[in-house]
Amino acid sequence: MTNEAKPRVYDVLAKAFIQEGVSTCFTLMGDANMNWAARLRQQGCRMVFVRHEHCAVAAAMAYARKTSEVGVATVTCGPGVTQLITALPAAVRAHLPLVVFGGEAPLRSSWYNQGIDQAPIVKATGADYHPLHLPERMPIGIRDAFLQARRERRPVVLGIPFDLQDRPWDGPEKLPTPSEQLLPRPSPIPPHPDDVAKAAKLVAEAERVVVFAGLGAVQAKAGPACRALAAKTGGLLTTTLPARGLFHDDLYCIGITGSFSTEVGLEYLAQADLVIAVGHSLSYFAGGGGQLFRNAKMLHVDIDPRAIRQGQEVARHHLRADARLGVEALTAALPARSTTWRTEAMAARIRDSKPDSMVFEIEPGLLDPRDAVEALEQALPGDWELVNSSGHCSWFFAQMPSRPNERFLTIREFGAIGNGISFAMGVAAARPDRTVVLFDGDGSLMMHIQELETIKRHKLNILIIVMNDGAYGSEVHKLRSEELPEDGSVFGRPDFAAIARGFGLGGKTFKSLDGLPKLVEEFAKSGGAAVWDFHVSDKVLSPTIRRAHPPGKHAKA
Repeated sequence: MTNEAKPRVYDVLAKAFIQEGVSTCFTLMGDANMNWAARLRQQGCRMVFVRHEHCAVAAAMAYARKTSEVGVATVTCGPGVTQLITALPAAVRAHLPLVVFGGEAPLRSSWYNQGIDQAPIVKATGADYHPLHLPERMPIGIRDAFLQARRERRPVVLGIPFDLQDRPWDGPEKLPTPSEQLLPRPSPIPPHPDDVAKAAKLVAEAERVVVFAGLGAVQAKAGPACRALAAKTGGLLTTTLPARGLFHDDLYCIGITGSFSTEVGLEYLAQADLVIAVGHSLSYFAGGGGQLFRNAKMLHVDIDPRAIRQGQEVARHHLRADARLGVEALTAALPARSTTWRTEAMAARIRDSKPDSMVFEIEPGLLDPRDAVEALEQALPGDWELVNSSGHCSWFFAQMPSRPNERFLTIREFGAIGNGISFAMGVAAARPDRTVVLFDGDGSLMMHIQELETIKRHKLNILIIVMNDGAYGSEVHKLRSEELPEDGSVFGRPDFAAIARGFGLGGKTFKSLDGLPKLVEEFAKSGGAAVWDFHVSDKVLSPTIRRAHPPGKHAKA
């Protein structure tokens, strides 16, 4: 057999990815990955060709969250890899399994202008890096990367020199056993009876209980168990932001606890004497330091319960167990109650209270972002997929209480704006049969607005809702509170509708909410993609900003 008749190394590497069950890959091609990417596509993988490397990994993050599979992305070596340094730590902190085919500079070259030591850059983000330099072991290295990503729930970047990829394949014909067949599948961890008894005593002595569910409760399908526990204790339900919507139709759910809490939620949290945190990490922004429930004890139900988190004491009482099994055992061990914190008046107040009642003077021709979100809550179909980006506007967009968690996505663990459009593309790839609605800010959207072309080219069904206040919202409000010049945070209102039309998408500007239901109905019938630009007042501060940056906080003595 001649070398020309043999498969190349990149052919076999593509087969190794296909064997791992990869059906979608987010891609920006260059010398170090394009041959492999072309073969991967020929072998049946759907390739979503983005316009920026960061967006490839960010889209893979959302895809991984939505599908519970390993997200896959590919970029070229050198500058392709360095563009990932914001996305990778976000994926690490969100515990998202990714495998990134990154390529490497050719080994045969004594100098290559895109050559760089990629491993320390990647590892600094918390992701792992596997340099694969022996062709016959590359398929095993790929399998091991998928195994590590699944087991550790973090990104793994593969560095494969592209001159090695182009060699004829001289390794074994048979590929290694796929990671999915090797991954241990332990059963959910039940609680120890002694721990259940201690926890039940603690709960029985409490009078005002709040059951506080995180993403771990979602993943363990512990929602019904949490509802039953709250009902038996006569308590309330709440969630972290990522778990938002888990109890969307429960009369006694006070919404999100943490930076995005509502007014009535904060009031009831302050009255609580016991918070049962189920399946989440007790981070600072979720109230893990107890700043929102200072009078309450904390019981943490989790497979890895914590006492200290992000430098704060978060829980002194623990029940180590799978979220669902732990809550079910705790509920079964509790005696019936004769009194309850719940009342019909409380349910009515939760239902009827606005998330934020602060009054602001709105300039003519502009919208109050809270009114816009309330109108969108009423108009948007309940089965559309919602993606909430980051930034000041995200507080307002999170206040859509009728939406179930399975139709909601947010990834905010690294605090970076600019990811929204990528996350929406990842969700659209994972849910091709549904309409995706991205809620984003103007500053965030402009960071990667080139991906509108990707949305158009791949016919992704995405409606982008922009809260356009003409500024970086968080920064302008913080600068004002500190009585510092705000110039660098204000940039005016670009015509997003015209920009969208320039990319071949639909575009509308909203300075009034009149006719919104009809426009939603028309979009639902036509499908496609569009950008809707809501001009909102920059005078409306979210409660998060008001609490953290009150006026005069930095006033001179």
